[in-house]
Amino acid sequence: MGKEGKPNFQLKTPKGTRDWAGTDVVLREQIFSTITEVFKRHGGVTIDTPVFELREVLAGKYGEDSKLIYDLADQGGEICSLRYDLTVPFARYLAQNRDIQSIKRYHIAKVYRRDQPAMTKGRMREFYQCDFDIAGVYDPMLPDAEVLRIVKEVFEGLPGWAGKYTIKINHRKILDGIFEICGVPQDKIRMISSAVDKLDKSPWEEVRREMVEDKGLDSTVADKIGEYVKLKGGREIVTRLLEMPEVAGNASAKQGLEEMEILCKYLDIYGVLPALSIDMSLARGLDYYTGVIYEVVTEGSAPAVSKADAAKKGKKEKKSTDPDEDRSNDPTLGVGSVAAGGRYDGLVGMFSGKPIPCVGISFGVDRIFSITKARMDASQIIRPNEVDVFVMALGGGKDFTGLLAERMEVAKTLWDAGIKTEFLWKQKPKLQQQFKAAENGGVPWAVILGQDELEQGQVKVKQMGLPDGHPEKEGVMVQKSELVQELRKRFKGAEEQVLVDRTVASA
Repeated sequence: MGKEGKPNFQLKTPKGTRDWAGTDVVLREQIFSTITEVFKRHGGVTIDTPVFELREVLAGKYGEDSKLIYDLADQGGEICSLRYDLTVPFARYLAQNRDIQSIKRYHIAKVYRRDQPAMTKGRMREFYQCDFDIAGVYDPMLPDAEVLRIVKEVFEGLPGWAGKYTIKINHRKILDGIFEICGVPQDKIRMISSAVDKLDKSPWEEVRREMVEDKGLDSTVADKIGEYVKLKGGREIVTRLLEMPEVAGNASAKQGLEEMEILCKYLDIYGVLPALSIDMSLARGLDYYTGVIYEVVTEGSAPAVSKADAAKKGKKEKKSTDPDEDRSNDPTLGVGSVAAGGRYDGLVGMFSGKPIPCVGISFGVDRIFSITKARMDASQIIRPNEVDVFVMALGGGKDFTGLLAERMEVAKTLWDAGIKTEFLWKQKPKLQQQFKAAENGGVPWAVILGQDELEQGQVKVKQMGLPDGHPEKEGVMVQKSELVQELRKRFKGAEEQVLVDRTVASA
């Protein structure tokens, strides 16, 4: 400790982490609530797993990203690491509980990655994921289609997201087949997949350079790959590829394309097809994917400026030797995908020897939060709490008691009825102070007590924020004995009016 008992170190959160407070917490909870409601609508049951796993459980599951795993210090016991995602722990859970052969599971929890942070873009080292996975043997593509329907419902339900997202999709078997056709050696397929996956952030020339110079791929092979991975569009991409003799003649690619045909048919029924983009450059770097893969992108996912454009303008990308430096102001870095997933039929079998087919999606809440907050305008007010009623006392002068006991009694009555209520903790509060406290909390209703009115068994109910000239601008007198029923009736009326307004606005 330093002078005057102060710590002799800087008080701050570790790099890549943050404290959450105020309306940011409220908005994030709204996102959680929307996602959870959709998960439950589709029959999901929740589980929870430890925040750290045995290191050997996580090892070898994430390809090149394995370097981002937080390893914990060896303290003479089991060797552990912080979980990198919620998928591998789920596979371990299934392998450990052999009696579970099928499940729709969701899990909302924090995960940890030692990536270079960009805090304002939702790229952090400690962040929440919301996962939904379907495990079990089912007819082809039915679970996959439902997972993508869940994606649609989540983003259509989030404020400001309807129609502003794209589901990019590919199939690992198609991609592996294309690599075989192009002549990629078997031992280089995964590393070449990782390079191709960077095409959403880097131009083809840079990706080709990485494949040839950094990963030793023959240049003619790289050029062949370029002809395929630039393909993107709707379900016509599947038809186009099947019409190519070399693709239709490859067993892996043909199987993947046939599965994509079935999936597109189901997604058309579910109303998901308009949001779909079949993208041959999507590879997903994680090693455990075996079938359909997808990620959700939106405006802000891609960098504002590509590395190539930055170079043309003479702005060299800043290469920092500090892996902890925050890159929030780096224009060549975007938010990235806001949700991603796919099919992983072999992961459970890595642990138990008995495979259980699985498919799932993971939503990145912190990235969704960053974009949602940026899209909100001044008219979209987030209340810091959920209080419905503020109990106030009306009066002044020497004889004014403040009606503290009476305010407490009314608050107790409303609390007993399950109504969220507050009052000012002051013996003799001024009316202006009470209204200010209610306004600061965004409280929509006030119950105003006056000595004369109380003697007649009455109180005043006032809806906050009514415009001048409204017949109830100054409030309405009601019997104190009927206060709870009156408030509930008015709450319901206000909710119905909001629904009417929304219907009119969307017409």
